[in-house]
Amino acid sequence: MKLRTVQAQYPIRRWLILSLFLCGMVLLSSRAVYLQLLENDFLKDHGDARSIRIVDIPAHRAVITDRNGEQLAMSTPVDSIWVTPRKVMEDEDRLSELAKVMNMTVDELQQLLRDRISRDFIYLKRHADPDLVAAVKELGIKGISTEREYKRYYPAAEVTSHFIGFTNIDDKGQEGLELAYDDWLTGKPGKKRVLKDRLNRVVENIESIEPSEPGKRLTLSIDRRVQYLAYRELATAVKYHHARSGSLVMLDIKTGEVMAMVGYPSYNPNNRKVLKSQYFRNRAVTDVFEPGSTMKPFTIVAGLESGIYTPHSAINTSPGYFKVGDHTIRDMHNYGNINVSTVITKSSNVGASKIALSLEPEQYWSTLSSFGFGQLVGSGFPGESSGTLSPYNTWSDVEMATLSFGYGISVTPLQLAHAYSVLATGGVMLPVSFLKVTSPVSGKRVIPENIARQVRKMLETVVSEEGTGKRAAVRGYRVIGKTGTVYKYIRGGYSDDRYLSVFAGIAPASEPQFAMVVLIDEPGGDHHYGGVVAAPVFSRVMEGTFRLLNVPPDDLPAFTSPILAKSHKPQQLMGFE
Repeated sequence: MKLRTVQAQYPIRRWLILSLFLCGMVLLSSRAVYLQLLENDFLKDHGDARSIRIVDIPAHRAVITDRNGEQLAMSTPVDSIWVTPRKVMEDEDRLSELAKVMNMTVDELQQLLRDRISRDFIYLKRHADPDLVAAVKELGIKGISTEREYKRYYPAAEVTSHFIGFTNIDDKGQEGLELAYDDWLTGKPGKKRVLKDRLNRVVENIESIEPSEPGKRLTLSIDRRVQYLAYRELATAVKYHHARSGSLVMLDIKTGEVMAMVGYPSYNPNNRKVLKSQYFRNRAVTDVFEPGSTMKPFTIVAGLESGIYTPHSAINTSPGYFKVGDHTIRDMHNYGNINVSTVITKSSNVGASKIALSLEPEQYWSTLSSFGFGQLVGSGFPGESSGTLSPYNTWSDVEMATLSFGYGISVTPLQLAHAYSVLATGGVMLPVSFLKVTSPVSGKRVIPENIARQVRKMLETVVSEEGTGKRAAVRGYRVIGKTGTVYKYIRGGYSDDRYLSVFAGIAPASEPQFAMVVLIDEPGGDHHYGGVVAAPVFSRVMEGTFRLLNVPPDDLPAFTSPILAKSHKPQQLMGFE
């Protein structure tokens, strides 16, 4: 009774309210029909703008291999963990779980997220271990995602690190050939359209817009086996002699290829946590030194080219010293009246000085310059040094004299090996290559072939029982070479107790195939002569290389020679080479 009374009292209000509801329903239905049928594209575009994204497809960095196809650098897929800070902070109670998995304190994690709260994307861990990625995903905390990236891996580690270099965490070359050939190796990233959910996770790959192009394979000139052998022997010598460092370069003289290039101490590019920048540089290419007596062959070349001398020309070195201005040049012994060939055999400073001083400065400079001294080798290796060869019009008599036995000029181990390769090729200079050479190589003639042959014959006497480099001998093979022991230059002059031990050589002598330079920086103890410290390294590396590459012997009677069968244990030589 009461309800009927209310309805009777307010009929107009009741119908008014019903009419308003009905009009609202009509308006909403009309709007829905309008949007679904007439504004469909508008809605779709706005929906896509919120969920469809165009993302990059990373390009796979190409592999680097040795000359035989053995992989020396490769990129492997890994996951990186990233977060949207404000979304993670919404679940702040679970930060302790995330911090524990990430091996962080809760305070560290909170500080990291709060400092970047306005950003939509920050990395929590780049190149994470698979176990860590799985543990983070298992937590199920919103705002955390993973991204597929690539991590560079170097199977040979320390053995090739100075040569190949390394990439940064973004897979971009930072040192060595990784830097020099970065564009070649990198490739071109692609693009694809994907559907993402509200947590910015990829739900579906919709379409490929532009495919990625992988980088191009890089085939190096080095032989991994020879590289390993060279590194092992160099590291052993540096440790045995308590030296500061060492470098070794081996060139294939027929192609100009670098067969091995190592330095010690080295570093492991796979372990970025302990990388030390002082170990990054490739000393064989970037560091210069005064070559000492290993320069004497080029002084002899200049003397022979002048026409003043022949291999049999007599030079009086008595009484074992020679005064030039206020400077006295000395030999370790008084060799008396010797010929040009014996100047090399006995490594006579007096003899080399007298030859140099008898030449025109311009002609002497021209000969040294033609071997590439004072110039870049042109290898393209990052940080390559040109060394120094001062202009001839600034030379004094003392400078010419000391230049003849390797003081007042600076070279890199690569430069010196390149210069010796000219002697090995019969006077033709070939370009140095860090990449495998597959086609014939043309070079530039530097000196006449007969002069190169004569100097090689002189250098062979150095590796005889009478020479200073007998410990560089290789059983079954004839070896050409020259020792060098250099007072190290320090601030204020030359040190009396710090040395560089050098050996530069070529083998086999009958048909040269390889040129090698070994440099040991500051050997300790009583043994510091090039013939004692560096020459045995040359011998062991060259012997192993011949065995690995099946190089036939050219001195078979030497297999039974008691001289060359002697041990290579260090012994002190009386005098400098």
